[in-house]
Amino acid sequence: QVQLVESGGGLVQAGGSLRLSCTASGPAYGTYGMAWFRQAPGKEREFVASVSLSGDYSSYGDSVKGRFTISRANTKNTIYLQMNNLKPEDTANYYCASKTAYTAGPGEYTWWGQGTQVTVSS
Repeated sequence: QVQLVESGGGLVQAGGSLRLSCTASGPAYGTYGMAWFRQAPGKEREFVASVSLSGDYSSYGDSVKGRFTISRANTKNTIYLQMNNLKPEDTANYYCASKTAYTAGPGEYTWWGQGTQVTVSS
């Protein structure tokens, strides 16, 4: 069983930056592919970014391309989401997810964290 714990959310003004972290525990095979999703109240869950085990491959949702960067620590069990030039429409609960293989794009993820709230004020 993989457990994922997110941190780093908070309140920021539009144009500001935040960095989210997600640390995984459990079997390593369950974290070969990791990703960030987000969900705002009343909206469907949205794919944000995904990263491979090596960190060499990544993909992004259209709404965050050029502003967000996903990366993976050398220890491999932690991923980050650097969010720059934040906009009010980025306000959402951000979830970390993992599965046994990397997928470019949304995909189906097996394990999920509890989420961390990001609020961007205008």
